[in-house]
Amino acid sequence: MRPVLALAVMALAACPLSAKAQAFEVQSGTYKDFRQLLSREAPSEKTAIAMTLRLPDRMAERHPAVVLVHTLGGYQEANEGWHAEQLRKSGFATLTYDSAAVRRLREGDAASGRPSAIAESFSALQLLADNPRIDADRIAIVGFSFGGEVAHLSALERLRAALLPGGIRFAAHVAYYPAGVYGAMAAPGTYTGAPILMLLGARDDNLPIAKVQDYLAYAETAGTRPPLQVITYPDAYHAWTVSSLGGSPTFYPQYRSMRKCPYLLLGTAAPAVLVDGREQPIDPSVLQSCRTQGQGYTMAFDESARAASTRDAVAFLLRTLRAAP
Repeated sequence: MRPVLALAVMALAACPLSAKAQAFEVQSGTYKDFRQLLSREAPSEKTAIAMTLRLPDRMAERHPAVVLVHTLGGYQEANEGWHAEQLRKSGFATLTYDSAAVRRLREGDAASGRPSAIAESFSALQLLADNPRIDADRIAIVGFSFGGEVAHLSALERLRAALLPGGIRFAAHVAYYPAGVYGAMAAPGTYTGAPILMLLGARDDNLPIAKVQDYLAYAETAGTRPPLQVITYPDAYHAWTVSSLGGSPTFYPQYRSMRKCPYLLLGTAAPAVLVDGREQPIDPSVLQSCRTQGQGYTMAFDESARAASTRDAVAFLLRTLRAAP
């Protein structure tokens, strides 16, 4: 058992939900901030996370698997549950859970929420890797909005190494309309090397496409382009996969957005921000101002974009996990 995964890996099997579904309780670490996580300090505490593993209908000795990470609104059968079902139809086992870190974030604990959510995702990875029905080399992560941010950041090598110092990693990452808050300082070996698919909406005012393009251009200054592919859906707003929203675009002024803020960069040095393609020290007053200016964003369900993005994500996962060692 890996000591830094004080995170998890006491996975206590509960009673089976069915022949092809099983519930687990996983102990995952809570971190005060990214500094504590990246310096490999022990977590401040542990939190029990209920996770549900479901196997696909088609039987195999070992299955490829996907961890699904929900939006800031919490797990929804209409979104994460629906996508998990589509993935099982394509032959993947799925692991879903309701994030305790997201609950803390909704309660205003911004510093702890994101690092603790990433710790949860690696706890899920370890749980699957230890399961004899799962192929440990073929485990992917798929996330939506806040979960999309987790799916992207879990591809950063320093975060992976801090939480799972052995060789285990996600074999693929799919980030649906991620939050676009954090990135990585440009340096060789920043990413684990596993392929990343980022799915963006052209009308998403929570994460403007230009912001992602600027980040990727900066990341290339390290001499290697991140293993990241972007697909854009021309008519899609934020949260286009969430059918409970309805199809009419609606602006939600109560939700905080970082759309007018620069990327916060994680790396070996002190955290920085990305401004005009360069790393600059963080100015708390500037961050507060851009958060205020960017308050609120628009959301709408788009059935055609959901169908297209599901096909793209499944094709990417089938292709990538088939090629995994």
